[in-house]
Amino acid sequence: MSPQSGRPVLITGASGRIGSGVVAALLAAGAPVRAAYRDPARTAAMRESGHDAVTVDYTRPATLPAAMAGVGTLFLVTATTATQTRDELALVEEAYRAGVERVVKVSLWRADERLTPLADLHRPVEEAIERSGLRWTFLRPNFFMQNFAQMAAAIAEHGVIARPGGSAPISYVDARDVAGVAAHVLTTGGHDGRIYALTGPRALTYDEVADVFSDVLRKPVRYHAQSATEARDGLLAAGVPTFMAEALVRVSTVYGDGGADSVLSTVTDLTGDAPRTFEQFVRDHRRIFG
Repeated sequence: MSPQSGRPVLITGASGRIGSGVVAALLAAGAPVRAAYRDPARTAAMRESGHDAVTVDYTRPATLPAAMAGVGTLFLVTATTATQTRDELALVEEAYRAGVERVVKVSLWRADERLTPLADLHRPVEEAIERSGLRWTFLRPNFFMQNFAQMAAAIAEHGVIARPGGSAPISYVDARDVAGVAAHVLTTGGHDGRIYALTGPRALTYDEVADVFSDVLRKPVRYHAQSATEARDGLLAAGVPTFMAEALVRVSTVYGDGGADSVLSTVTDLTGDAPRTFEQFVRDHRRIFG
């Protein structure tokens, strides 16, 4: 149970792949939850089901004070956009003004080293939290298995995984396991000032990822190594915003020769459960991959 004496946990990004899992886990545990959505319809639906929910629009700062009022803990996870740093800093500042006790932030693998544009989004927020006087915990997951959903059509229709990068393996983590760790941290004590790096149980090269898809889907899937330009153009053609397309390519090239292959026991150490394998991820999402 949450150590916040009945004060609710504000879950930002409550409709996202991590936030939604955290909301479900905390409600199941009987912890007080306030779910934050951008879409007023989602807020209304949550309230109609008997739960606390608020609408938060980062372009409308006036929505923040009511969302934060009476909150004990802020669970901070937002969408990756060019304005992410600004949006999260506004939430941290409002949390401090509102008397929130602690922040649990979902950050990024090796964010403190600022090796990529995505790390540059997260580290200033971490630094602001560290200076704020609030109690804090940072979760730094490696690449999400769920990112392969962006390639679902290519895998289903053409049997191809097209990505830039080198031959180094990556210890992909399932976002559901990140949500499980977050729920544990939010409902137990002893996590103040801790940084938890999160990985899956095995590091895989892109060729090995393709082999997993082939085995589970029972059809040939191969890896096509893209150039940085080819990858960027493909992402832009698919409607990915320019900032995000360039950031994703940079991340892939930075870790293409190593640096994201560590396999850690953090998920099991904290939750008692083994992290999901890549095979399980593909089985669970087989419908979208064909």
